[in-house]
Amino acid sequence: MDDDGKISLSNYIEVFSSRDILDTRGFGRGFPYGSLIHNILWIAIHLPLTTIVGLFLAVLLRGVKGGGIVKSVIFLGMVMPMIVGGIMIRFMFEENVGVVNLVLHILGLETKTWTAYPETALFALIFGSVWLWTGFSMILYSAGLETIPSTYYEAAQIDGASKAKMLFKITIPLLKPITVVVLTMTLLWELKVFDIVYIATMGGPGGSSNVLALQMYLYGFREWDFGKSAVVAVLIAGSTLLAAIPMMKSAGDEAE
Repeated sequence: MDDDGKISLSNYIEVFSSRDILDTRGFGRGFPYGSLIHNILWIAIHLPLTTIVGLFLAVLLRGVKGGGIVKSVIFLGMVMPMIVGGIMIRFMFEENVGVVNLVLHILGLETKTWTAYPETALFALIFGSVWLWTGFSMILYSAGLETIPSTYYEAAQIDGASKAKMLFKITIPLLKPITVVVLTMTLLWELKVFDIVYIATMGGPGGSSNVLALQMYLYGFREWDFGKSAVVAVLIAGSTLLAAIPMMKSAGDEAE
């Protein structure tokens, strides 16, 4: 940052050429790949999982006795502070006390502290956070299902349509506005994810689970380099604006 407090071009060059953001060495030897690639991996895995699982649960629990209780349990992940969620994820993957390793032990598979190894730390956080966010998509899809007239399904049944065909021909197409909201809001959260990573691994080991928001914090409040921190903030802000375009476009189409 210049003496007058402005971000200079050198800040951008320094950040985008930094291994903290993009570590090309990782493509040959494994993690870390840099916080930018880690965010992309988070989106590529977490986004489809939470969307599909949320839709599946909403459809599965619709009209089921006791379904409201199951939904409440799943939705707990959304109402608890994400810092608490980060602590839970850390203990979930602990070798001696984690529920994940308990299941793996019963199945006769390998057990270890998954957040302690570079090749598994990021994936442990991603899969652990699926429960924390799935409740969001499930609730939205549940509300969307209530807006679909039952006569559509009754007519389809008379025509002999299977449940699978009704799902793909009626339910999913009519839930498109909900899907746009779910995808956009989930993507925005994934771009700025911070607290889970900060609490569970602090970006480690060796930067293997680092993400952009955490790197912004490290630049600003560990290295006291606010110029580089501001550049990462601009990168996150620009990404979130691009991610919000589908929602804004969908809202405009609905208004017309």
